Amino acid sequence: MKIDLHSHTYYSDGQLSPKELIDRAHNMQVNVLAITDHDTVDGINEALDYQASLRREMQIMPGVEISTSWHNFDIHILGLHVNHGDTQFLARLAQQSAERDRRAQEISDKLAKVGIAGVFEQAKELAGVGQITRAHFARVLVNRQLVNDMEAAFKKYLGKGKKAHVKPQWISIQEAVTWIQDAGGKAVLAHPGHYDLTTKWLKRLVAEFAQVGGDGMEVIHSHLSPEKKKLLADLASEHDLLASSGSDFHYPNRWTELGKNLTLPSTLVPIWRDWNLSGMI
Repeated sequence: MKIDLHSHTYYSDGQLSPKELIDRAHNMQVNVLAITDHDTVDGINEALDYQASLRREMQIMPGVEISTSWHNFDIHILGLHVNHGDTQFLARLAQQSAERDRRAQEISDKLAKVGIAGVFEQAKELAGVGQITRAHFARVLVNRQLVNDMEAAFKKYLGKGKKAHVKPQWISIQEAVTWIQDAGGKAVLAHPGHYDLTTKWLKRLVAEFAQVGGDGMEVIHSHLSPEKKKLLADLASEHDLLASSGSDFHYPNRWTELGKNLTLPSTLVPIWRDWNLSGMI
C-alpha cells in the first residue's frame, strides 16, 4: 500500500488544484493521500467530493500544516486525520491566515523600498483562492526575471536576514499540538530533516515536541541522506513518537513525486496504526 501523508494544493503554495492532485496521485498508484495545505483546510471538501465521484479507489485524509515559531525557527506541524469542519479549529486557522496577510503586506513594503513595487498584488493573484505565501512572492520575482529561480529569490530577498525577510508571528508548537488534537487529529512534526538545524538543535526540537504531547514525526520525506534517515528513525524511537512519511509534494518536478520512496523502517510504529483506513473515502 502506498501512503503519502504530506501534499499541497493551490489552496496554499502548491500549484495543482485538488482535482489535479488527486488525478496525479491515482497515476502514481497512491492508496492513501493526506492533503495538508499551510494553515488552511479549504481544499479538503473539494478533494473529498471529487474522489467520491470517481470509480478508482483512494482514501483522502483531511489534514493541515500549521506554521509555528520555535527559538527563531519556523517549524511546521502536520495535523493528520483532523475534523476539518470543526468550528473552533476553523476559527483558530483564521488567525493564521490573518498573520499571513499581515506578513505578506510587510514583505511587499520591504521589496518596494528596494525598488521592486507592486509585488503584493501579483503574489495575491498567483495565490488565487489559496493562502498567500513567500513562494508566491518568489514566483513573482522569477516571472519578472529579477532572479533565475525560486531558490535564488529566497537567497537574495526572502530568506532569513535578507532584504525582504519578515519574521512571522506564528503560534507556539504546543498551541499547534493542542489545536490539532482538539480537532481530533494527530500532531506530526513535519520534515525535521529539512530545517537548518545542527544535530544538537534537531534533538532538542524532537525532545520538546514530544514533551508537549506531539504524536509523531515524519521520519521519511524527500531528499534525505541514509545517515539522516537513520538519525530521524532513532529519534522517533527514543521519544516514543509514531512514524509518518510524506512527499511534501507541491508541483510536478524531477525531485519530488507523490508516493515515491516513502516506506517506513519496520522497527517503527506508523502514525496510521489505529486508523481504519478502509473506512475513509
